[in-house]
Amino acid sequence: MRRKNEAPQPCIRPEQPGPALERVRERVRTCIQCGTCTGSCPNAFAMDATPRKLWRLVLMGQTREIFETRTFALCSDCYCCTLRCPRGLALTDAMADLKQIAAAEKHGGDPACTAFYRAFLRSARQYGRVQETRLMARYLAVMTPRRPLMPFRFSGLGLQMIKKGKISLRRPAGGRTLEGLFARIESRRNGQ
Repeated sequence: MRRKNEAPQPCIRPEQPGPALERVRERVRTCIQCGTCTGSCPNAFAMDATPRKLWRLVLMGQTREIFETRTFALCSDCYCCTLRCPRGLALTDAMADLKQIAAAEKHGGDPACTAFYRAFLRSARQYGRVQETRLMARYLAVMTPRRPLMPFRFSGLGLQMIKKGKISLRRPAGGRTLEGLFARIESRRNGQ
C-alpha cells in the first residue's frame, strides 16, 4: 500500500522488439536469471553488462541498451554458459544472433571490436586463413587515428612473436581464398 506522500512507482513493461530480436528473445524466454551464465563466462570481468543482465534486457525488449553494451561482442563462443545453464538454453547461439543483428542493422557497438572483426574476416576471406601480420596491420590502420598510442601496446608482443618464429613478415603463399564461400553466404542473405 502506497503512503500519502510517496510517488507512484513506474510500471516496467517489456518493449516490442523487432523480428530479429524476437528470435533471440524466444531462445532465452525461459531464463530464470540464476546467474550461472555470468559465473561460467571467462570474459565476464571485461563486460560492461553481465550475460545475466543482457538476457534480462533481451526479455524486456530494451533494444537500445542491448546494442550499447560490449557484452555480446566480447563473447568468445566457448559454450561454457550453454553447457552449464540449468534450463538448457542455447545462450552461445543467442549471443551469436545478437552479433549478427548488430552487424546487419549497423548498431554502433564498440569500434575496437567492430574493427577487429572486420579485419579478421577480410584476412580469412582473402587468404583462406588468418594471416596475423596483415590482420594487425589492417586493425591498427583503422584504430590508430582514434587511438594514436594503440600500436605501441602491441609492438613488444609482436617483436617477441617474430623472434620466436610464431608470426612471419613474409607475404603469405597463394593459398585458397574463401571468396566463393563468402559470395554464397551473401547471395543467400540477399535471398537470391
